[in-house]
Amino acid sequence: MDFAWTPEQVALRERAREVAADAVERFGRHNDSWINGYSKEFAKEMAALGWIGLTWPVEFGGQGRPPVDRLIIGEELIAAGAPIAAMWFADRQMGPTLIAYGRDDQQAEFLPGMLSGETTWCIGMSEPNAGSDLASLVTSARRDGDEWVINGQKIWTSFGDVADYIYLICRTSSDGPPHQGISEIIVPMDTPGIEVRPIKDMTTNQHFCEVFFTDVRVPVPNLVGVEGNAFKQTMRQLEHERGGIDRLVSNHALFRLACDRADTDDPRVRQEVAALESAYRIGRILVTREVLGQAPKGFSAATKCFCTEHEIRVADFVARAYGAEATVWNDVVHGLLYAPGYTIMGGTSNIMRNILGERVLGLPREPRA
Repeated sequence: MDFAWTPEQVALRERAREVAADAVERFGRHNDSWINGYSKEFAKEMAALGWIGLTWPVEFGGQGRPPVDRLIIGEELIAAGAPIAAMWFADRQMGPTLIAYGRDDQQAEFLPGMLSGETTWCIGMSEPNAGSDLASLVTSARRDGDEWVINGQKIWTSFGDVADYIYLICRTSSDGPPHQGISEIIVPMDTPGIEVRPIKDMTTNQHFCEVFFTDVRVPVPNLVGVEGNAFKQTMRQLEHERGGIDRLVSNHALFRLACDRADTDDPRVRQEVAALESAYRIGRILVTREVLGQAPKGFSAATKCFCTEHEIRVADFVARAYGAEATVWNDVVHGLLYAPGYTIMGGTSNIMRNILGERVLGLPREPRA
């Protein structure tokens, strides 16, 4: 296998690095910038470069570029801390989901706003009693004539307070097994009956939100895909979410800063740096297999497990490199405090291991209570 980048890919990486450096200079460096770095202005600049929908088919307004090109650009932007969050969810999974499952009229209505960087999307998945186990969700959509009437609550909804749309995972039927009866519905966030409450976490970030739905009415045609049979659609979304470069390089900027401060005269420090650098390369190979479609179905669980647990180890190294300074509030500590969330967001490591064991390796299912 040839692991070398082509001359075109090398040039693309250099260009992405230049764009990232310029963005950081103008908008500041953001820890975990794919989820904490919100800038509508930079999203529109990304659109002007053709970097939103880069891999989408040309007939849907995309560039039709290879998935590795998006990986290269994303890695450089996130590793530098450029603020890409305003467009990331739409580019990563909402657009591809609409291309795969949406109707022609839905694609015509929603894809242009994503591609231009004009619209921001959030994802309504987790609930107070349905986190990694999405089949337990209870937010309901009841059909009333030509409308869906939605009631329930979502939590940990990133950018719920600034998003234009929420891609809602909800229950349209309670008949049958838990994974049946789940549907996906597009809901404009300015619809009457929606209440958003931002959650301020210990890092001072406020991208997480609670979203409450009280008799929210949206047209029936806002349903995406097959009514009551969207669980597989949602699982496909999670493949995009769990196996991407954002799960590997969220705190790479902190790693670079720590390497500059670390006592590299100490052979133990050099050994740790070497181990972390090696893990970055392993993680990149895992992500590359995901984006090229070479990984087994469901293997994104293993990719997420490896990459996010690597990010935890990076955070530990950064804390040791900074020593006592890591106990005083500053931009670096802001990033360190966010690290425990890496192995929780998008599905906990325990859930990922269950998925890997049961769905990929074919091991017996864990006993259900």
